[in-house]
Amino acid sequence: QVQLVESGGGLVQPGGSLRLSCAASGRTFSRYAMGWFRQAPGKERECVAVVSSSGYMTYHADSVKGRFTISRDNAKNTVYLQMNSLKPEDTAVYYCAAGDYSTSTGSYAYWGQGTQVTVSS
Repeated sequence: QVQLVESGGGLVQPGGSLRLSCAASGRTFSRYAMGWFRQAPGKERECVAVVSSSGYMTYHADSVKGRFTISRDNAKNTVYLQMNSLKPEDTAVYYCAAGDYSTSTGSYAYWGQGTQVTVSS
C-alpha cells in the first residue's frame, strides 16, 4: 500500500511559478514510477509528466514541455512538479499517482487526493 498526499497548489498569475510536492508513505516508494496528472472541469484526466522509479527516465506532455519539470527524491519519498510560465489553460486539479511507467491512468494503482492549481489574473 502506498498513500500519497499532494501539496503546493494555489492561485497564481499567468507567467508565475508553483512547485507541487507529493509525499508518499511506505517503504516501497522507490519501486514505483510516479506520474502527475491533471483534470480540468468537463475534461478527461490527462498525463502531465512521469518519472521512472530510479528517476533516470522522464516524460513530459507536449503541452508542458519546457515549462514543467518532474523530479523525485527517493530518500524523502517525495515527487515534485516544478511549474514555470504558467498559463490559464494549466488550471486544473493536479494528482500524483504511483504505478508503472506509463501515460495511461490505468497503469497507476495509487492516487493522491489532488491539489487545485488556478492560473488567473
